[in-house]
Amino acid sequence: MITVANPIYDAVFKYLVEDARVARTLLSALLKKEVVEVEFRRHEYSNGARDKISMFRIDFAAQVRQEDGTTKLVLIELQKTWLETETLRFRQYLATQYASAENILKDTNSVEYGIPMVTVYLLGHRLGDIDVPVLYVNHDSFDYDGNKVTKGIPDPFVESLVHDSIIVQIPLLHGRVNNRLDAVLSVFDQTQKDRNNRQVLNIDESHYDGDEDMQHLLRRLLSAASDVKVRQDMNVEEEYFLAIENRDTAIMIRDAKIKELDSALAEKDSALAEKDSALAEKDSALAEKDSALAEKDSALAEKDSALAEKDSALAEKEAKLQRAAQLLQQAGMSEQEAAAALGL
Repeated sequence: MITVANPIYDAVFKYLVEDARVARTLLSALLKKEVVEVEFRRHEYSNGARDKISMFRIDFAAQVRQEDGTTKLVLIELQKTWLETETLRFRQYLATQYASAENILKDTNSVEYGIPMVTVYLLGHRLGDIDVPVLYVNHDSFDYDGNKVTKGIPDPFVESLVHDSIIVQIPLLHGRVNNRLDAVLSVFDQTQKDRNNRQVLNIDESHYDGDEDMQHLLRRLLSAASDVKVRQDMNVEEEYFLAIENRDTAIMIRDAKIKELDSALAEKDSALAEKDSALAEKDSALAEKDSALAEKDSALAEKDSALAEKDSALAEKEAKLQRAAQLLQQAGMSEQEAAAALGL
């Protein structure tokens, strides 16, 4: 067993891949093609002078051997981050790479095309429910009917506008070595962290017997573990991420309290809603009662109106009879004779 620096730290990873042989070993395994030559481009990584942590990123212009034996220039953009919140910044940097004049080539007719690009993302966190440690996202071309187009592909114009991606989920690397890529990525396996110091890994060197490239990679990690500057940068990263973890923990506690408060408010709102519903039902019952009383009052009013009409008719009849009785008496009838004549 040997103790080496943990390449999950940006400072160690930077130290590791700035070695051309290590870079070729890593990129060849990721691309599943031989990287014959690699040229380093600009890079950025976290350090103590920044206010916030940046993801580590480095660009390579690589000569990659093709199946027919020829080599092809490919721009490889490699980015690594610990934090999920940093991943949205990958798009911003990718846009910068597409716009960069140094990534443009001219063909024999002086027509400009972008260098084919492959983006590699080493993530210190998982992506949703994707359960494979290495995800290859490759583009293909199709016609209207969904048939794959192969004639004329790859085409410089097409490759200038789209790119392939390789996504590595470091938390899913659990020591399984089934192929060349597994062997190379095994040095990122965090299950090998030292129990008392997560800045170093304890690795069984015998797993790499006879593999000169991996032996060279391990020696590079051994060198990083003893490099004072690298250790200082690791300590700076540790302080940053401890602060971030403390902040995230405080946010989680705050969110939990807010959730409890929201739950209590929801229960209160539910109780108020039930009370309002009961009051609405009561109001509805009272409204129905008022409606029934109104109907009853209307019926009584109609009855009173009918009675008044009847009384009026009776009064009118009585007046007519009285007038008739008077006329009969004036005609010479006695009161009794008039009463008998009128049936009174």
